[in-house]
Amino acid sequence: MAHDTTGGITLRQIGAENTLDFQIYYERNGQVISAFHDIPLFANRTQGLFNMIVEMPRWTNAKNEVNKKTPFNPIKQDILDGKPRFTPNIFPNKGYIWNYGAFPQTFEDPGFISPFTGAKGDNDPIDVLEIGEIVATVGEIKQVKILGIIGLIDQNETDWKVVTLDVNDPLFNEINDIGDVEIYKPGLLKNTETFLKIYKIPRGKQENTIAFEGEAQNKEFATSIVLETHDRWKLLINGTTPRQDIQTVNLSVKGSPYRIRPGVLNVPPNNPLPPAPIDSIYDEWLYVSVPDNQAIIQ
Repeated sequence: MAHDTTGGITLRQIGAENTLDFQIYYERNGQVISAFHDIPLFANRTQGLFNMIVEMPRWTNAKNEVNKKTPFNPIKQDILDGKPRFTPNIFPNKGYIWNYGAFPQTFEDPGFISPFTGAKGDNDPIDVLEIGEIVATVGEIKQVKILGIIGLIDQNETDWKVVTLDVNDPLFNEINDIGDVEIYKPGLLKNTETFLKIYKIPRGKQENTIAFEGEAQNKEFATSIVLETHDRWKLLINGTTPRQDIQTVNLSVKGSPYRIRPGVLNVPPNNPLPPAPIDSIYDEWLYVSVPDNQAIIQ
């Protein structure tokens, strides 16, 4: 997997998808870079385009994430009870209902309590939902524009979900703000809000809540939140905010005390393997009754 994803950045895959060995690193000019810190947030700031790292393509279940604890922050599959984690199918959906990922160079600081949600940040890059019709691939970098934002409070933590659209989507020129989504994709936002509130209930978690009385906020507000998380990332990468267990090694951030020379850290060579089979249990639908919050396997 060495295809060009954007700006001369290519992917280095190690291991098979759906396993604990699976990793995707990013590299530029043959040098591994950090997904979290070296990939720029802005694809074209003048045009309002941002770089989105795709972790989980639409209709898939593998819970892949930019890994904070590994140098260069490769994409890895999350672990649950010692096994690869998969998100359940919440009826009537199959896996994730959008291309799901994150904006690089952003940080939801757990030391900051949002005045809009009343909750601390979740210690991750800000999450992104890309609602276009093109199904992405794991690790792809999409150029997207911001449409709006959902103020999810996930297990008592602020977990913003930025609603975006791929620059190559056929409706790119028609959908420009959150109000346009219901016009061109009726029902999508409502289904999104329901999914985000209940998708952790089958794991025994409480129902999530959404700020602003459940209403998605517009493009202007969303952009201000993204830029705020970008500023908080700057404080992390320049050493002002303690990094705790977050790996901040990078090759390109000027003034960062964590910047290193190419070649200092070794990363295994490209070794992609065919995806491992997924247990058939993840083909089953779960029915979640709200407000009773009961999940029943079909």
